[in-house]
Amino acid sequence: MINQLEKLGWTVENHSFDDSTPIGTKTFTNILATLNPSATRRLVLACHYDSKYTPKGFLGATDSAVPCSMLINLAFVMRNYLDKHKQERSDLTLQFIFFDGEEAFVQWTATDSLYGARKLASKLHATSFPPGQETNELHRMDLFVLLDLIGTEDCGFYSLFSESEKWYGRLSDFEKRLMRLGLINKRTQMLRNQKVYGARIEDDHVPFLRKGVPILHLIATPFPSVWHKMSDNMESLHPPSIQNMNTLLRAFVTDYLHLQL
Repeated sequence: MINQLEKLGWTVENHSFDDSTPIGTKTFTNILATLNPSATRRLVLACHYDSKYTPKGFLGATDSAVPCSMLINLAFVMRNYLDKHKQERSDLTLQFIFFDGEEAFVQWTATDSLYGARKLASKLHATSFPPGQETNELHRMDLFVLLDLIGTEDCGFYSLFSESEKWYGRLSDFEKRLMRLGLINKRTQMLRNQKVYGARIEDDHVPFLRKGVPILHLIATPFPSVWHKMSDNMESLHPPSIQNMNTLLRAFVTDYLHLQL
């Protein structure tokens, strides 16, 4: 991931730290890739790249290899438009965050989960921006879009937060329009146009949500039947659905950044 993004001209930062876990002290590394680090505001697209510690050999195709690959794919496919945006816009940029330590080592608790997200949210909250001001690095995040459990044929997404209802609606509108134009595979809509506020799904967005960052959580609900099973591998994936999500995400980024196509 790092090599691919650096080749595409992104600035990549490794945020490494040690933390205590139920099985001893472990080293974690979050990966932050920013198109234009000097830009004041960021549209953040995030996912986790770690897999479950047990059972041995667990892959986690939906959880979360597919979301990781979607971000890399977006950067590659849209590189010319993003490069132009980087040269012409200094106020708003795109940032990817790949979290480490999302999964629990033994059993999901407040301290055995979300290691990378908890540490990064605290770090950014404690870092003033601009330097010396009362605002901090989290204030640079216009919107935090978290992708998780994506890739099976039956995945659907609900609006989970009132603060991001506008952006969920935009994404839903794009899906309908692209289906009418025949630009995505015709199937049941993935954006279900239903509000499920207060769902309380524990994921990497939680430490940021608690510090006031606007969240758009794109997590398949209900969870895929392969969730946390050895069958969460390539055989469980549905390429047309993944392609649909890739197309939707590109449309969303194009709209949000006002890219000139």
